[in-house]
Amino acid sequence: MSSNNRNEMFFEVSSEVEDSSNLPEDAWKVRPCEWYKEELKDCRSIKAKFNQYFIFGHTLDCSQWKQDYQNCMQFRKKRDLKCLENVIESENDRQRKRMKTMEQNDVWTYRTSPPENWNSPMPKWMQEDKKDSLLIKTQNMLNEGIDPTPIFTGISCIIQ
Repeated sequence: MSSNNRNEMFFEVSSEVEDSSNLPEDAWKVRPCEWYKEELKDCRSIKAKFNQYFIFGHTLDCSQWKQDYQNCMQFRKKRDLKCLENVIESENDRQRKRMKTMEQNDVWTYRTSPPENWNSPMPKWMQEDKKDSLLIKTQNMLNEGIDPTPIFTGISCIIQ
């Protein structure tokens, strides 16, 4: 998969694909339009409504997802920068809300630096348990030039 395709999977605007000289600085934050449609569909689902009512005591307004989808599609079809800016502002609002709730969390004390012993060796018993882990087996297979895919796909049969 080329890097262009990989970026297109996660961003509506990719600096590798677009002429980014006239795009807003945060254009990379805009997800593919289909993702906004999926968020809207999820927000409106019966399951989500029950969950929203359980968590918040009321159902949530899903109109912002709809607006983001419409603005994203408008940008995709007509390259309307105002629509792109609207989606970016919406993404920035979501980010601000996430950060605000994180900052208001008084349960955890946030670190300013890692603990002193963060990189110390694992205890012997943990090293013993680790040697038979799937991660280690996969890494050993890769080191030996063996394809580890059969481990993850279950039983496989090769006919030659």
